[in-house]
Parts: sequence; C-alpha cells; structure tokens
Amino acid sequence: FVDGSAYLPHVERVRRARGAQVPESFYVDPLMYQATSAGFYGPRDPILVLSEDWGVDLEAEVVVVTDDVPMGVSAAAASSHIQLVGLVNDVSLRNLIPAELAKGFGFLQSKPRSALSPVLVTPDELGAAWRGDKLHLPMRTWINGQWFGAAECGVDMQFDFAQLVAHAAKTRPLSAGAIVGSGTIANEDTAKGASCLAEQRTVETLRDGKPSTPFLKFGDTVRIEITDAQGRSIFGAIEQVVTNAAAG
Repeated sequence: FVDGSAYLPHVERVRRARGAQVPESFYVDPLMYQATSAGFYGPRDPILVLSEDWGVDLEAEVVVVTDDVPMGVSAAAASSHIQLVGLVNDVSLRNLIPAELAKGFGFLQSKPRSALSPVLVTPDELGAAWRGDKLHLPMRTWINGQWFGAAECGVDMQFDFAQLVAHAAKTRPLSAGAIVGSGTIANEDTAKGASCLAEQRTVETLRDGKPSTPFLKFGDTVRIEITDAQGRSIFGAIEQVVTNAAAG
C-alpha cells in the first residue's frame, strides 16, 4: 500500500497556513509514502487508538489495485494495469506527525491501519464516472451523522492514477494486489467541505486565525461513501467508531 497526495489544494492550504511555499517540484513529481499494508481494518471495524491526544483524523480517499506492474512503466502503459477501484479511510494521528517528519525519515507511528471499502469494482463498471484515470464523483463524508464534505474526486487532482502507479513503479516492480491511494480528496472550492479534519482545521486557521474543529474523540463515528448518479452506493460504506484500544 502506497499513498499519494495528488490533490494539491490541500497541500497548498496547509503550507499557506504556516507561511510556507509549495516547492515547484510538487507540481511535476507526486508526493508518495509507503503506508501500513500488513493488514487493513474491515469497513465496520473500530479505529483502535490508545490516546485521543494523538489527534485522530479520518482521510477519505480513492484507491486503485493493480496487477503485476513492471519497473519503469510509463504512465500511458500504467493505465492498463489498474484492475480495481475502491475507497480507503487512511487514518492519521496528526499530533504525532510533526515530530516524525522532523526526523527526516517519514511516517511510522503516525500512520496506523487503514480501512478498505467492502466492495471494489473494475474501472469499466464505473462507466463515464471513470475517465482520464480518475473517478469523477463526489466523496461523501459524515462525522457523527453530520455532513462533513462532498469533495469532487475528479476535480483538482494534479496526478491521475496512471501517473501515481508509474511513480510507485519507477525503481521497482509492483506485485499484483498493490494498492495505490490518491491522498485526501480536496478541492479549491472549500464550500464542498473536506475529506479530513486537518483540511477543515486549515481552512479555519486561514479564515479565523485558529482552528475550531477538534480531532476525533472516543465514540465518534465516521462514514465514507460514494454514490452513483442514481444515489446508489458503489463501493459500500466505510463506517467506523473511534475506540479506546486500552479499554478492552
């Protein structure tokens, strides 16, 4: 499981909130890290954490699953290696991230297990919603039953999935079953809501000078789902409760 950060409005806002510029390389070379792949949560499994102080956050993303991808594949050729499309809740522990990144060696403790959607589908089943190696539907998210966002997956995606797969395979082949994530869905239009709390908190910081939305607490429920034009669920819903791992 490798996860990208293909939606640059999210990156741009986060950097602007702390007074930093986005390096030019970010617009031509995808951000990507190797995520936790030794087991995923089921779509209704609890999010197990030991402390609320770690800054528990959802990240609603689209993922693709590949067949065997040769090393050095071009983006044009990588498109044919995308076999399945689904959703992931890429859980992040935001308050652990700064200290880890300051070490200059990437994520580890701040990225626990993620949850996959109950259903993944072949790209052809998505019809016109799958074009240009992107999914053109809104990512719908709720927290404790309240609408949180409906960011458009096909809008403001700097790198499509073929480009992300090619990036992951630049120096090594990918085995069948490799999962490649889009990163948090985010649009320039903030009225569409957010797909993670860090995004919402950044919008509040830029607007008000400080964030007002808290990170997730024990007992909070998150729901992630994408529906087709007729309102039918395509991948099923990911619905998880944040749970104290030390309690039981």
